[in-house]
Parts: sequence; C-alpha cells; structure tokens
Amino acid sequence: MNRRRFLASGAALGVGATAGCLGTLGIGDQNQNVVLGAPDRTADVSSEDLPYPAWGQRVPDVTLPAPVSGETVSFRDVDRPVLATFIFTNCMTACPVLLSTLREVQVHSVQEGYAGDVAFHPVTFDPARDDEAALRAERDQFNVDTDAGNWAFLRPEDEARAKAVVTDQFGVTFQKQEVEEGPYMFIHLSLILLVNADGYVERAYRGEETDEGRIIDDLRTVRNA
Repeated sequence: MNRRRFLASGAALGVGATAGCLGTLGIGDQNQNVVLGAPDRTADVSSEDLPYPAWGQRVPDVTLPAPVSGETVSFRDVDRPVLATFIFTNCMTACPVLLSTLREVQVHSVQEGYAGDVAFHPVTFDPARDDEAALRAERDQFNVDTDAGNWAFLRPEDEARAKAVVTDQFGVTFQKQEVEEGPYMFIHLSLILLVNADGYVERAYRGEETDEGRIIDDLRTVRNA
C-alpha cells in the first residue's frame, strides 16, 4: 500500500481520520528496536502505511511543556516506557475513555510497584482552552495519582504548534467543529501509543484495542525485556 494514497484517502475527516507519519520499518515479524512482535493487521498494511508512528517506528523528536509541573518533556529523551495519547479537556466522548484507560494503567503501576518504570503523557491539541488550570482540573477529575510522579499533561504553546506537533509529527488529525449551543468541539483520531525506553513504538492502540488489560500485558512484556 502506498502511504500517499493512504493519506489521500483519509482527507475527508471523520472520527477515524488521520494524517502524517515517520520512522523506520522492520522486516516481517521481527524488528530489533522493539520487544513485541508485529501486530495483527491485514496483509497489505505495514507500519509505513499508517499515518501515525506505529510498530517499530521511532517517535518524533518533539519537546513540549508540562504546565502543571513547570517542566518540559522530550519524547526521545524519556528513559522508560511511555503511554501517550492526544486529547482536549472539553471532550465528552473519546477523550474521557483514553484518559480513563491511562489512569487505570497508572493505578496498576502503583499497586504493582512499577510506577517509577513507566510514564504517562496525554498531549492536548486545544491549548487555547487547556491552560495550566484546565489541565490541573482534568488531572483532579480523573483522580490521577500525583504522588506516583509518572504523569504529565503536555501542552503545545499555541494552535499552530499543536498542529505542527500533533498532526504533522504524530499523525493525529483534529478538526474544530462549532456547536450552536456550547463550546466548540473536535473531530479527532483516538490513539494510545506504547513507546519503549529507546523511543520506538511497540503498539499503537485504536478503538477497541484501547483496553487497559491488554495494555498492561504489553507493558509488562516491554518492561521485563
């Protein structure tokens, strides 16, 4: 499958719409940069064809502020497995599911004593509304364990930077939709990335794949490698 043809076919935005991609691809079911074997896919789809960084590909060289902690995070410099996703705090559909999934994995990490061996980085693509106060409120609403020291909401500085990072680098498209009554919303791709300590994607979870039990099992394999 040709990547450009794949991207062109996703130009009409919907809940599953996507764009962008980068990285290197392993051969067959083996890739020296990852621990997990190749995911189940249709025969004619490879990581190179997908619009977001997928199995065996390196995450973008991106650095973002973490407003609540006052730090910055560079994806390629994180020296432990990372679970990353892309959200906005006014979302009432997919984003709460994504954040709840990450929160459940965080709970497991604390209970099982590996909280220091994994990081959680939700990235907002709505910096106009998702300032420090909004992200702090979202953290509290989802009962994120702040004592675990492994969770940081990341925020691009402005709308242009959000597009440059989330869409152009990570391949997650989002489109603003005005609502007659109430705040604007976004149509966007729902995605969780499991990235190993070397910065390579072990799994890209979408839709029904965003199950905390499955993610915990995959994370255990990656951590124990």
